[in-house]
Amino acid sequence: MRFRFTTVILALLAALLSAGLLAVGAFASTGGAAGPSADTTVVGSGATSITTPVAKVHKTALATWFGPGFYGQQTACGQTLTPATVGVANRKLPCGTLVKVTYRGQGLTVPVVDRGPYANGADWDLTAAAAQALGIEETVHIATMIVGAVPNTPTLGLPPVSPAAALTGGGAAAG
Repeated sequence: MRFRFTTVILALLAALLSAGLLAVGAFASTGGAAGPSADTTVVGSGATSITTPVAKVHKTALATWFGPGFYGQQTACGQTLTPATVGVANRKLPCGTLVKVTYRGQGLTVPVVDRGPYANGADWDLTAAAAQALGIEETVHIATMIVGAVPNTPTLGLPPVSPAAALTGGGAAAG
């Protein structure tokens, strides 16, 4: 099962790379996100973006997860939630903000795709796919760090149709 989620995450990153949304040299230091400068990062959605100070690593924060009861519904950021959606909900961060989430030594960089959480006093709400990739099955404490931002699109957080489509930008590979 872990292999499947690793494949999904790698395919998602490959799609972002082929779309020109990630810098090639960014993978090692930022978990796949285009790295922010030492003092600022650009956050925002669509054509409008603002520069804000880079957030430091948060101390542990309470996280829950959501999914099955919300599949097929639109998120606050405009995506249709599916079992394959890999993302996080936060009440304050702009849609498309990339957040590295760490739990028990496992790290995953995910975009903000929704608002919330609004229950259990939690600060973060992971999609079911993100929670499963990290081995989270209940309300837990996680570490988070803002690592960048990508444009908010209707497909943000969804893996590409196939790894081959991601590598060719969605087009057919030349033979």
